Amino acid sequence: MISYRSTRGGSRGRTFEDVLLAGLAEDGGLFVPESWPVIDLQTLAGLDYPQTVARVLAPFAEGCFDEAELLEIAREAYAGFAHAAIAPLRQIEHDSWLLELFHGPTLAFKDFALQMLGRMFERVLERRGRSMTIVGATSGDTGSAAIHACAGRRNMRICILHPQGRVSEVQRRQMTTVVEDNVENIAIRGTFDDCQNLLKAMFADRPFREDMRLAAVNSINWARIAAQAAYYFYAGVRLRSEAVFSVPTGNFGDVYAGYIAMKAGLPVRRLVVATNRNDILARFFETGVYATGEVHPTMSPSMDIQVASNFERLLFEMAGHDGVRIEAMMAGFRETGSIEIGGMERSGLAGLFVARRVDEDETARTIRAVMDRHGYLMDPHTAVGFAAGQSLAERGYPLVTLATAHPAKFPQAVRLATGVTAELPDHMKGLFEREERCIVLDNDLSTIMSHIRSWSH
Repeated sequence: MISYRSTRGGSRGRTFEDVLLAGLAEDGGLFVPESWPVIDLQTLAGLDYPQTVARVLAPFAEGCFDEAELLEIAREAYAGFAHAAIAPLRQIEHDSWLLELFHGPTLAFKDFALQMLGRMFERVLERRGRSMTIVGATSGDTGSAAIHACAGRRNMRICILHPQGRVSEVQRRQMTTVVEDNVENIAIRGTFDDCQNLLKAMFADRPFREDMRLAAVNSINWARIAAQAAYYFYAGVRLRSEAVFSVPTGNFGDVYAGYIAMKAGLPVRRLVVATNRNDILARFFETGVYATGEVHPTMSPSMDIQVASNFERLLFEMAGHDGVRIEAMMAGFRETGSIEIGGMERSGLAGLFVARRVDEDETARTIRAVMDRHGYLMDPHTAVGFAAGQSLAERGYPLVTLATAHPAKFPQAVRLATGVTAELPDHMKGLFEREERCIVLDNDLSTIMSHIRSWSH
């Protein structure tokens, strides 16, 4: 059975159930497996999407869920998705494909993991006879997907922080119009990085964490990232080829899920790390320096991030699984806002990860060009991935761009680029007429913690 350890060395030998409920390790690190399973691709041939998820997650979740229970959870999780294939591959050009990950209830890729996670939480809490408070920070999509996965479920409350005025109106309303008693939305006067820092500080406060029984739904939660690895396998098995995957990313979670798939046996030629103007990740893969900068608002707001919380997992790989070194490295990063990794340490992953920054003009041009040439309307995040992937594609290998959101989630950006208005699907009609429920608070840890404590009790 696979056990889990912290990237900072303070926790080892944890079970899948432990890391599912904990999210963040007690020492502030992120959980990673102590060994990797190898999934036989032949056993995935012909499986539908829920079957693929169950097969991929089973070795990671052993001791908590078996494959039969995972399949039951997956069938229920994906029953409401709008496309029969759940994660369809759409050919857009010769040897260039889009993996459409926006057919879930909130029209974004986050639905794939979070619909599973909400149901996993519910089952484990029922077994343990306990409750918990789920907290999350969102740059737009995680919050709505988490709320829709957890709203009304037994033994859990969910509170989501988002940066006031820095998510699209559709993204905001998908969160604030859910009026279940176990849901709370807080708009923070600040950036997403501020929200993320508040989240980590709450988990670092052990008395608060234990009293509130905190759990995480952000991509710091290992179970969520592992669930996302399934759609890489689903695409790779159907293409029957080693592929280049281009992934629009800000927090490094979705592209790290591709790394999980590769470590677990999927042939991956390259992982393209596609960023917008907020390019800390692109700069790192070019220079070896991971240094924060100002967060710039863009038309792809879910990527407006300067501290990629999942990147610590890859740093752990580059540091040779040295938790003590990672602890020192992250302490230095908190002080200076910068980490430098030498070329020798980066060389082991240099052939796998490549990166490119795509600015606002190129994003808009890409949306327009794809619409003009192929009649396909893509959202700005997908456009960032598509533009980066096209420039870094490798002849002879299929290029798969992860289409991470429906264009109707970002109607203004799409309309400015193409003149076309992306229509919301039928199940979301009336979103703009629904009453919103949200509280606005300052970027102050004690204020946030006090509010969550009073709300949850």
